[in-house]
Amino acid sequence: MARTFESCASCAIHAQAICALCDADEMHVLDEMKYFRSYPPGQTIVFAGDRLDFMASVVSGLATLSQDLHDGRRQTVGLLQPSDFIGRPGRPIARYDITAASEVLLCCFARRPFEKLIARTAHIGSRLLEMTLDELDAARDWMLVLGRKSAREKIASLLLILATRAAQNAGPPFSADVQIDLPLTREAMADHLGLTLETVSRQFSALRHDGVITLAGARHITIADMARLRREAGDGLHI
Repeated sequence: MARTFESCASCAIHAQAICALCDADEMHVLDEMKYFRSYPPGQTIVFAGDRLDFMASVVSGLATLSQDLHDGRRQTVGLLQPSDFIGRPGRPIARYDITAASEVLLCCFARRPFEKLIARTAHIGSRLLEMTLDELDAARDWMLVLGRKSAREKIASLLLILATRAAQNAGPPFSADVQIDLPLTREAMADHLGLTLETVSRQFSALRHDGVITLAGARHITIADMARLRREAGDGLHI
């Protein structure tokens, strides 16, 4: 469902989004072109193999990139957080299922007009290349999380990914404490990390007991020491 939102210049994700390098005239063009779509938790935004007729920035919420295996299992290959971009110029067919893990709001652009804008606007093309390279690094980090880390390191790595993006999007002045509201249930985290629900719950309790995190309810987390959380995530996660 579409909904209105503030102007591009005042958008909370502007500093990290595809439009971050745009000048005032380019921002005006984007303002005139955009429209919004929202998705409830669990709804598929696009299926792998479908034509994706729009490109979009994630304004709020969390979505997953996943692929079904031949035996019915599903593998999560990445997360889309606020300011992440959906779609590739010249590639209208979706490679992965994109599913809203929480309430997701997208700032959308019709594919063809946006591709034309990219072709004539160096700022947007440069920013898209930068974001694509960042996504490649994130994909490599995710491979490390899933393939070689212990259960505790996996949980810490996921929290570090979410907390780092939350701090980046919040911008200065930076607080000593980073607070996040988890967009994923414990069951969803278990699925994404290849763990059991019991293991996820046990590791959260252990991180809280050891003073790495503070929990308020099931979802609200405070991280007082990002350096310690990084250590708990293990070596090699370059966020």
